[in-house]
Order: sequence, then C-alpha cells, then structure tokens
Amino acid sequence: MFNAHINVEYCNSVKSIKYICKYVNKGSDMAVFGVAPENSHDEILQYQMGRYISTNEAVWRILSFPIHDRHPVVVHLAVHLENGQRVYFTAANAAQKAVEPRATTLTAFFQLCETNEFARTLLYLEVPHHFTWNASTKKFQRRKQGTSVDGYPGIFRTDALGRIYTVSPANIECFYLRLLLVNVHGPQSFQHLRTINGQMCATYREACHQLHLLEDDTHWDSTLRDASISSPPNQIRIFAIIISTCFPSNPLELWNKYKDFMAEEILIRLQHRSNDPALLPTLEMYNEALIMIEDLCLTIPNKALGQLGLTQPNRPMHDLFERELQREQQFDRDGLRAFVQTYTPHLNDQQKDAYDKVMQSVNDNTGGLYFLDAPGGTGKTFLISLILATVRLERKIALALASSGIAATLLDGGHTAHSAFKLPLNMQAIETPTFNISRSSGMAKVLQQTSIILWDECPMAHKKSLEALSRTLQDLRQSQQLFGGALILLSGDFPSNVACYSEINTS
Repeated sequence: MFNAHINVEYCNSVKSIKYICKYVNKGSDMAVFGVAPENSHDEILQYQMGRYISTNEAVWRILSFPIHDRHPVVVHLAVHLENGQRVYFTAANAAQKAVEPRATTLTAFFQLCETNEFARTLLYLEVPHHFTWNASTKKFQRRKQGTSVDGYPGIFRTDALGRIYTVSPANIECFYLRLLLVNVHGPQSFQHLRTINGQMCATYREACHQLHLLEDDTHWDSTLRDASISSPPNQIRIFAIIISTCFPSNPLELWNKYKDFMAEEILIRLQHRSNDPALLPTLEMYNEALIMIEDLCLTIPNKALGQLGLTQPNRPMHDLFERELQREQQFDRDGLRAFVQTYTPHLNDQQKDAYDKVMQSVNDNTGGLYFLDAPGGTGKTFLISLILATVRLERKIALALASSGIAATLLDGGHTAHSAFKLPLNMQAIETPTFNISRSSGMAKVLQQTSIILWDECPMAHKKSLEALSRTLQDLRQSQQLFGGALILLSGDFPSNVACYSEINTS
C-alpha cells in the first residue's frame, strides 16, 4: 500500500519496550580494527575515529543541554555488626587499626546521636536529609543550605537520600540490625539499639521480636499443625526447610510446640526396644530429633542450628560434618565386587593400560595427574566407573566429579564440581580463585583422605578451577606438591581422530 518496506513492531509487554529502547539508546555503534606498528598507539586518533555522534545528540549539544545529571544526591550508609566494619591495614599499623578502627557512617551516626539532640529524633535513613558526610574527617556535619526545620534553628533539610546497603536474611544478626536501624530513632550505640524498655536483649533478633517488627509465624504454625495430624515424623521435619529457607520470626517457639511430633518416631522405636508402652519423651530423644533436623539444614544452606535460631544439639562439633565422609564410604561392597569381576575382562587394550596405571598409582599412593582423552562413545564412563568400583571395593575413598549435571548422574556417587567444591560463579574474573571449603567441613575431610579424584568432562571447566583445586589440596593436605600429592584423573574429549591415554608431566 505504501510502496515501501516498513518494519512494524507490536509491543505487547514491558519487556518488548525495554528491548527496543535498549537498542535505540545504546549509543556509539562504530568499531575500528587495525594492525599498527609497535609504540604507535594514538589515543586521540582512536577516540576521534571511534566516536559516533547521532543527530539527536548533536542537536542536544548544540543547544547546550546538560549531557548527564544526578538528582537527588544519594548517600550510601554502611551497616555492620559491632567491630565488624571493613578495615584496611598493613603489617606496620595492624595493631593500631585493630584498637582504633576508622569510623563508618554507622558509628558516626551513633556519635552524632550522643551529642546532638535533633539527631536523636532521626532514623538512620533520614540523617543525609539534614547532615552531610565528610569523607576526610569521617563525621556528619550540619547542612548549611536547604529548608529550615521548625523548632531547630540552624538545621536545614534537603532532598538528599540515604541508602542503607542491603543485607541477606542468611546473615541473620546483621539483617536484624538493619531492621532496627530503619525503625529505631536516634540510637547511641550498638547496645542502645538492642535495649528495649530498659532491658538489653541478647540478640538483635530478640530486640526486633520485642518491638513487634517481625511477622508472626501463623502460616508456619498451621503448616506444622496440619503435618502433625496426618504425616509421619520424617515429613514433619520439613521444619528444617522452614527454618533454613523461610526465616520464621521465632523458630525456637515452633520447635517447642511440635517437638513431640518430630521425635515421635524415635519414641516409638525406644518403646518397642524397651517393651514399655508408657515410656515418655526424654531430652535424649529430642536431641536425636534435633540432630536429624540439623543434618537436613547442613544439606540445604550448610548451616548449623545455632546459626538458624535454634538450640544446638549435644554432639561434638566434628560429628556435624561426618556425613560427607560417610557418604563417600557407604557403598554396597558385594555389588561393587560383582561389577568389577564381571566387567574387568571386557576392557580393551588401551582401557586396560589406563586401568592398570591408575590402579598402580592408587595402590602405591604416589599421586600424579592423568588425563583420559577419548571421543564420545568410546568407553570413558565405563572405564571411570570400573576404577571407582575397584577403589571403593578396597575401602578407599574415590571422589567422582563432573562438569555437568548429566555427566555426574552417570557416575555412581557423582557430584558436579560446582556443588562439591563450591566454585565461585565468576571464576574467570578472579585472579587466584579458591574453593569455599573450610578445614572443619566434611568435604575437607574427604579431600584429605581421598585416594583418587576423577573429574569427567573436564575440558568444559575453566582452567582456574583446576588451579584452585591444586591450591586447595595443597592447603588441606599440607603438601606443596601438585594437587597436594593427590591422584587426579581428568577425563574429556578434545578434538582428535583417535582415542588416546596420556600422562601429564608433573615435574
């Protein structure tokens, strides 16, 4: 009809509008590529060649309109626990910095409330309205311009905004400290902040509860009440999911209300064992139920009950993490023996060569780094499964890893490398990444005692993952050898016409 090609875009959602505006306003769209002699880099010429000014921007500049502006002023406000602020120090001034750390906006706010009557009427968020933050002196100073505040001569108000840094609910005490800061006027110290009606609370969470700042747990109470009517105790222990992911305001109250139902299974077992139907729940039974709940919590957010607002069960700290070690040792040895006896004769010559060399290194405990390179479908997973079964049959630990979830499911007891080692997601952006594994964790014990680590689909992983694994094993195993002297078998498929097996030089 118009004798022209017309592109019509129908925006049926906000996402579509965002997509179009993104490309309309994306700015410069010119790229320059060239090969120049060494030491001939001209930044001015490069800027002139690469700068593109559209007609809209040219008119805007000709009319002398502002190119950018920021209004209102936003002041970032720190939030941290007592003595939890970030401190920069050197070996020379470390002791002085520990005794006299630099003030933050939070500690300066407390000092301001001690000396200034008007500041005691303000919330932490409202301070930037009336005071400016002096970064050199680390103090708040009165604003000299703005709208006068009635009843307070010399005090002015502007439209500046204060922004408190966000805190994850997983950081429990700091999260509730932040909640108090946005609701309590003029606190003069950390202790004053959690003092309610003249009585200082033990935790910031308790102070929030006393001020009725937390929602009640009616929803979770009804959930557990319904479960206690018709569900067995192991299902009632969904309580672990509630306290670890949903952050109820008073988990201890919920536990005390429904602990009999969560420990019912243990009570029935002991009644049958003692032949005493009148046996009543004891503290030992509740403690065993708490241990079961804590095991679930350690699986989900990797937190103990003491970190989630509940009473810590009575067991040694090292037992909290023995489950990781037990999981790598609990295999059916009869099934493993049958698997090894059945499939070892089916190895071809190359597979048999790889199998013998790896098992010799396992038996001699010499460590080393090997790479199994073969195209898909040539039996890598079969060989790895046989090595795993043989090592575990000898009551040794063999850790099975894979770079992808699908590959991990093909290995008996397999994990993805990210879930097992807690790899950082921005691996490529970190100069020297490390694994988030503490010395007291179960995975640390597994890595210290493992006889072999098998990593399938390794070419999919970033090279820094292996470097981080080597540094972690050196630290955990107290050895400066490559990978701490552990035996590492990497597996994958690099472009190749033939399947091959190679040993990487570790010197």
